[in-house]
Amino acid sequence: MTHPDPSTTPGPAPAARTESTNAPSTVAASAPAAGSAPATVTASGTAAASGTPAATMAADSATATVTASATATASATTTASADDRRAVTGKRRIAFAVHVAGAGELPGLRTLLRSLALSDPALCEDVVVLHPGLPDAAFDTARRLHPRLIPRTAGGRDDVFRLDGYDTVVALTPAMVVLGRLDVLLGLRTGVAAVPRPGPDGLPDPRGGVPDDGLLVIQRQDLGPVPPAAKDVPEGLLVPLDSRADFRARRLHDDLPVPEDVVVLNFAGVPAIRTGLAPAHAARDRFDLDDEAFRAAFLALPGAKHPDLLLHLALPFPDRSRPPIDLVRQLAEIHRGRGHHDRAVALLSEAVAGRPDLPRCHETLGVCLMALSRYDEAETHLLLATASPDFAPRAFGQLARLAWLLGRAEDARGYALAGLEADPTDANCRAWYARTSAMGITGRSSAAAPPGEQLAHVALFADGEENAGDKVLPEAVRSCFTADTGPDRWHQQHAHLLVDEAALERLNARRAVVVGGGGLFLPDTAPNGNSGWQWNIPDDVLARITAPLAVFAVGYNVFDGQRYRRERFAASLRVLVERSAFFGLRNHGSVARVRELLPESLREKVRYQPCPTTVARHLDPRLAEPAAREDTVLVNCAYDRAGLRFGHDYGHFLAEMAAAIRAVSASAEVRYAAHMPADERFVDDLRREHGLALPVEPLYLLSNDAIRDLYRRTRLVIGMRGHAGMIPFGCGTPVISLVSHPKLAYFLADIDRPDWGVSVHERALGDRLAERARAVLDDHTAAVADVHDRQRLLWSATRDNLARLRELTGLPDPFGDPDAGPVVPSPRSAADRDHAARPRDRA
Repeated sequence: MTHPDPSTTPGPAPAARTESTNAPSTVAASAPAAGSAPATVTASGTAAASGTPAATMAADSATATVTASATATASATTTASADDRRAVTGKRRIAFAVHVAGAGELPGLRTLLRSLALSDPALCEDVVVLHPGLPDAAFDTARRLHPRLIPRTAGGRDDVFRLDGYDTVVALTPAMVVLGRLDVLLGLRTGVAAVPRPGPDGLPDPRGGVPDDGLLVIQRQDLGPVPPAAKDVPEGLLVPLDSRADFRARRLHDDLPVPEDVVVLNFAGVPAIRTGLAPAHAARDRFDLDDEAFRAAFLALPGAKHPDLLLHLALPFPDRSRPPIDLVRQLAEIHRGRGHHDRAVALLSEAVAGRPDLPRCHETLGVCLMALSRYDEAETHLLLATASPDFAPRAFGQLARLAWLLGRAEDARGYALAGLEADPTDANCRAWYARTSAMGITGRSSAAAPPGEQLAHVALFADGEENAGDKVLPEAVRSCFTADTGPDRWHQQHAHLLVDEAALERLNARRAVVVGGGGLFLPDTAPNGNSGWQWNIPDDVLARITAPLAVFAVGYNVFDGQRYRRERFAASLRVLVERSAFFGLRNHGSVARVRELLPESLREKVRYQPCPTTVARHLDPRLAEPAAREDTVLVNCAYDRAGLRFGHDYGHFLAEMAAAIRAVSASAEVRYAAHMPADERFVDDLRREHGLALPVEPLYLLSNDAIRDLYRRTRLVIGMRGHAGMIPFGCGTPVISLVSHPKLAYFLADIDRPDWGVSVHERALGDRLAERARAVLDDHTAAVADVHDRQRLLWSATRDNLARLRELTGLPDPFGDPDAGPVVPSPRSAADRDHAARPRDRA
């Protein structure tokens, strides 16, 4: 769910590159070879070579990667780290490669590394240094300049074509310096891109092949089983680049100035004598700095800096100087975004000691202390931050959240009101004021059933304009156990609320405690130091739960490429599994990942329990196949942690989606289903970049019944959010998943339909998505029947698990004969309001 406080849900790290906001690049592809279609490099970084051999080679491996990785993870016992996503989403692995022929070229390597950092500070990919066998210590000085330097022994420069472990390789040389951003090069998707050798007239000629000493952008999937040497790259594989992408310094004779739009300046073949090339050498001399000068130059750069580079070049601080307070705060924010809250606290505590006049630092420190569950200290620092009018609203919003976590609803309301008095437009304080005011009005109504006859439910309970999927999910979980899903039969415990002694007593008074569903095994949505995952419960309190405990359809929700310190989580997980009478995870991928973190004696307790939203037709008879469906296709995208979802491919994704939507629009009306307000960025970007407007269905304003009904009546859903696939699937609607998170691939592997997913990194995303959508629409009856057939497998697994849970809870079976179909009365939400909102055009 999205918490009312957006700052508690870190997206891409503060200094990470935002792909969609890059300025148009000045590097364009040159004219293609005769007989081939035009090859262009767009401003968004997308390589388009329609009709060229590079564009029409063997099918893109991205979907195959999604399918194979997800199936392998789901079906085999894995020995990989639980943090290793193994490219389940098809996300491209990118590296720079530099070949050094000997120790004499190491100074050039260091100059290249400095130029890369200073010219493109928001970029930090692996730099693989290929060498003939130099001692490892020879690279120590280079390691000080870049945090991801990887030396590898190689036979020669042509080994850049055989660099295992990467999909895209940008080959540079120690004779080069980088003068501009490399976005367009990183956005290339086909063949081998290079500035061709010059022909007889001196102009680049693709028929002449690729220079041995030039820049290359290699897509390894296009190379075939026997990669070529640089001189043997066939014309059909070559994607010509304008010379500005690899500009030869020797062209600047007679002291010609370096053109402003040059991206890489290449000194290959330049004589040692500088006569006549003064401007070119001056451009390179800017990067011949000692370590201290280089670090200072990097830190002084304006704009975004990659967090890996910033941490590497800023820490440790020089002993003789006190670091600038803004730099300390930036580094603390990076640690915070990565879940290293203890490191952030250590930095900030020293910086603010005796300094009450640093409100922004006190606010960040307070948030980090809250993430460590050091609540009293956090409140002190957040109160100090409220002294500044500029930061008071944000600090009061955090104080409201802190008080709410501790069960102090009146204090939370007071803090939210104080924030609104400081800034009546502050959305976070307004959301907290609305939530806590509603709590004060409704209070705790006396339950119709005594506590001993109720079930306790621990979950993320969304309200307001929060994630639509998180609104539907808790009700779906409850409907697996009882026909009445409201407060009469269920005691609600929000997962983020601290479980103190009073809360423990309330849980133990219930018939059983059900934890789930949703992606609760996630470290960063609302971090706490008590468990390391979403349920804010200390180990000793968890161990003293005496009511039967069932973990039901929880997901391991770590993103592709996301790393975090999981020691606290692993310890809490062990106590949770030991204490649980039932432990069911919502996909086999999560089962495998969690088992890796457990001792062998506990692994078999981890079972597969599908998300209950995927079997909604069997829980609610109103969700039977409608008499008629609307002639619509619904699309959904997600933007939380956009850097982890899209990497360098957002411009490509947007362009391909525009093409797919235009193609599908010929068969049905395409509308946009926003699970939360932030999802609407797709509609805005699509209209701005591609002139395409979509009507918006704001699901976050709808009731659960209205959400399910909307998904039940459409013909197809193309969704990126997990529940943009699982909810419509559960309602009997065909789905195609836009895979940007492993959980989507895991779900498709579970139902043995991996071909229902397309990676957001898929090179031919637009064509494949349109083709699959048209296939569903052309034979819709068969597609719906396939959904029903797949759903029966999930329902069978759910029924088996519920039989075990009835022994645990002593509750009657609300479904009767498993072959008789759904008989349970319609589940209703406690509020049961229909905030139906008319769809709107984002014109």
